[in-house]
Amino acid sequence: MDDEDLGHLLTIGRFARLTGLSVGALRHYDELDLLRPARTDPFTSYRLYRRDQLETARTIVRLRDLEVPLETIRDYLASDDPAARQRLLQAHRIRIEARTFRLQRVLHILGQPSSEDPTPMTTTVTAPDTTELDPATRRKLAADLFNHTWTLLEKPDRTPAEDDEMIHSAHASRYHWGEVGVGEQVNLARGEWQCSRVYAVLGRAEPAVWHARRCVAINEEGGHADWDIASAYEAMARAYLTAGDLAESAVWKATATVALDGIADADDRDLIEGDLATLS
Repeated sequence: MDDEDLGHLLTIGRFARLTGLSVGALRHYDELDLLRPARTDPFTSYRLYRRDQLETARTIVRLRDLEVPLETIRDYLASDDPAARQRLLQAHRIRIEARTFRLQRVLHILGQPSSEDPTPMTTTVTAPDTTELDPATRRKLAADLFNHTWTLLEKPDRTPAEDDEMIHSAHASRYHWGEVGVGEQVNLARGEWQCSRVYAVLGRAEPAVWHARRCVAINEEGGHADWDIASAYEAMARAYLTAGDLAESAVWKATATVALDGIADADDRDLIEGDLATLS
């Protein structure tokens, strides 16, 4: 490198001011082979940089602000493939999301009322403040989520993501029915019925049985339409069929069949009979 070239180089102090990096950081990045200076004086070890290295240094600054590890930054700078660079950033994003999840859990635990012991054996669980939703809005939300779940149930080519959406939609509907208030027991039971049906369709026996039992229990407390109890018994039969317990499924199917006699409306009775006919 001749004297004329040296005249176009930037001193480490000047380079630091233009990039926002400290002199110490630049020396560290040189040692790590992350950002080598264009020239290092063999006698004084003084570092000089080219102007076209400014953008590289600024890229390092941006990535460090995003807490990207130096090893990942080295791989990022070494690659000319945009897709490969994107994969590196996506992997870092996944790490950040995992860390955020852990920190949110820590914050949740620390925010619970407890004694001075930071690891209490029991923790008081407090429901989130949802007072901003009035009962009418919440009732509509619960009904819309119920209908959305039913649409997904009837979709023949659901994706795995839609299976997840169906589960969460059913539980969200049931949750909002529970928040509406007094007089919604029948909807609580129907919410439990739908949760059970979702899990039965997905072949998940244990939660299917659990929610079917909750449906039966709520219905047996009273306040349901004449077809609800037969529907609850049908849910039990379907859940046990999913579990592979044919004997228990047959018992509940027979119980549901008997309950059909208590349904006054022919259309309602046909609906439950149709569901029972699929249990074979």
